[in-house]
Amino acid sequence: MKRFMRFLAASAALFGLFWAAALGTADYFTPNSYIVTEGGSLNWFSGALSVQRDSSAEVSASAGSRYPKNYSAKLMLYHTIPLKSVQVSVVDDSCVVICGTPFGIKMFTNGVVVVGLADIKTNLGILNPASEAGLKAGDIILSVNGKAVATNTDVENAVERCSGGEMKLVVRRGQQKLSVAVRPVRSESDGLYKVGIWVRDSTAGIGTLTFYDPSEKCFAGLGHGICDSDTGQLMPLLSGDIVPVTISGVTRGQKGTPGELRGYFSDSKAIGNLSENVPEGVYGTMEKPVSGIPMHIAMKQDVVTGPVKIYTTISGNTPKYYDAQIERIDYRENVQSKNLVLRITDQNLLTQTGGIVQGMSGSPIIQNGKLVGAVTHVFVNDPTRGYGIFAENMMTREKAVGAQESKLAS
Repeated sequence: MKRFMRFLAASAALFGLFWAAALGTADYFTPNSYIVTEGGSLNWFSGALSVQRDSSAEVSASAGSRYPKNYSAKLMLYHTIPLKSVQVSVVDDSCVVICGTPFGIKMFTNGVVVVGLADIKTNLGILNPASEAGLKAGDIILSVNGKAVATNTDVENAVERCSGGEMKLVVRRGQQKLSVAVRPVRSESDGLYKVGIWVRDSTAGIGTLTFYDPSEKCFAGLGHGICDSDTGQLMPLLSGDIVPVTISGVTRGQKGTPGELRGYFSDSKAIGNLSENVPEGVYGTMEKPVSGIPMHIAMKQDVVTGPVKIYTTISGNTPKYYDAQIERIDYRENVQSKNLVLRITDQNLLTQTGGIVQGMSGSPIIQNGKLVGAVTHVFVNDPTRGYGIFAENMMTREKAVGAQESKLAS
């Protein structure tokens, strides 16, 4: 009997450990906030997870608007076991216009980005004033000697004007602003004063528009931010435009070598203005409505693994549907642009591109007649697979841009 009781106690303890681990895992892999359309439900994983509003929770709404309505709730396992407290926003079930069309980006940075350091040969030997002063690749130069700088030329002229005297730089590094003192040296090769940095003030590229919101006159594209090619850091946006693009060819993706769409700016006239470059993509305003297909956006809890359609352009400027599969979904709150793992199954697309290629970022992902996300990244060692972002994440950003633009206009 004693042996049986010890076995029973050990089994109960082991079960408790497994149960605690299961609850902890569910807590970790589920978000702390949810968006649902008016009349929609919050039940997924075949009803294993659901959200129940606290009976005493008050419902609040944004000032001057019926939506969003916000309330506190509990995330429940099988409608019985509470996992954690969550916040729910109820939004209007409005339509967006899905695009799938290529667009060009012309972007100027807010400040000048340090993309690298370089030694300078002087009559005193090899020196690097920038490195000695503590400057690093990825730093953003905001001002020199109290004067704001916006271009590479601004920095070059400021260095030359100082004639070897000490310069005071204000730089942004992450969330910090730092003051850095640096003294340029004269280069033996051309006789000019230099501090030993490579800088960048603009970038250009091709991507795919995801959707246009007629109610806000805003667009969303790429599904991931524009990062500097040397530092890998998000480029700080000062201003920028988007222009129409025609796809003229494809470099097919292979294992270890990402492919890319090749194209040209088919019109230099801007069709929209950039307002944000953030981890969830690029966003801005468009005065002229774009042609496309009206479609509702699915919330993240409505997305399931299984067949989807990718709406993208690989020739000219007309998008087409291609078959794909969602293999995995990541609901974690801190995952911004890699929520979905996709696999291209369309033989026609695989033949022409090898799968996902650069330039397809932002291509809409359609499931059950709704926009569920956008393509964001390709797996370098397997171009048939890649990541996607939830459409809900892009919608949240786009609505914030629209609200900000309306505020500025009023």
